[in-house]
Amino acid sequence: MTDLPWARQCFYRTIAQPDEQINLAEAALYIAQEEYPDLDIEAYFNALDTMASEVEERLPTERYPLRMIQSINQYLYEDLGFTGNTSDYYDPRNSFLNDVIERRTGIPITLSLVYMEIARRVNFPMTGVGMPGHFLIRPSIEEMEVYVDAYHHGETLFAEDCQTRLNQIYGQSVELQPVFLQPIGPRQFLARMLTNLKMIYLNRDQAQKSLAAIERILLLFPDAPLELRDRGILHYHLGAWPEAHQDLKTYLAKVPDAEDAVAIQQLLDRIAPNL
Repeated sequence: MTDLPWARQCFYRTIAQPDEQINLAEAALYIAQEEYPDLDIEAYFNALDTMASEVEERLPTERYPLRMIQSINQYLYEDLGFTGNTSDYYDPRNSFLNDVIERRTGIPITLSLVYMEIARRVNFPMTGVGMPGHFLIRPSIEEMEVYVDAYHHGETLFAEDCQTRLNQIYGQSVELQPVFLQPIGPRQFLARMLTNLKMIYLNRDQAQKSLAAIERILLLFPDAPLELRDRGILHYHLGAWPEAHQDLKTYLAKVPDAEDAVAIQQLLDRIAPNL
């Protein structure tokens, strides 16, 4: 690990512990620090602490969950002006927590992270919900099936509303399966953040940055076959033949019946003369 960038080493140390002990904000800021090497992690912890203190002052005497949500919404969206970035959704800055805090705009998962961090600090823990095509959060109260859409100004949703939102996202009727509304853990949360960055950089032909995102996903989930495949393909395009060969060979060993097995084998055959 000592040959990795400093921010990557710090990210690894943050995630190398049981799920419930992973500090999401810290890990997210180390993701951002690879883009911004001079980023001051403590400054953004202080910003979140300050926001939480200001929310604390606004909380009602009787802290019912819906009132807590209402108070956080008032502060984040009306007082501070946080909003979903609808004008440039695929701007990579939407995936960096420091940028989201400074610019007060982002995508569903990073706005959810800001919301969760404030809620946790006022003793109202929330958890991420990785609905396909979108991201929601919900109070960590098992019997309370209420969801918050941090991208849409903290709109409160029930299961039937989530069905409507899903249909809107896909432009057609999509069956809302129970798994879509299951809470996800910190590792899955971070992997989803990094997957967003991976795809943004792929679409921008920034192979090295996409590769860096994949490398961090593999720190979270070392045996993820699709990430091994994608890393191998990127290595191939970058001319890193031994690394490409190793990843693609491992991918086929893990998923021998993969739909793209023939295409991957053809890549391996092309790589072989270069080894």
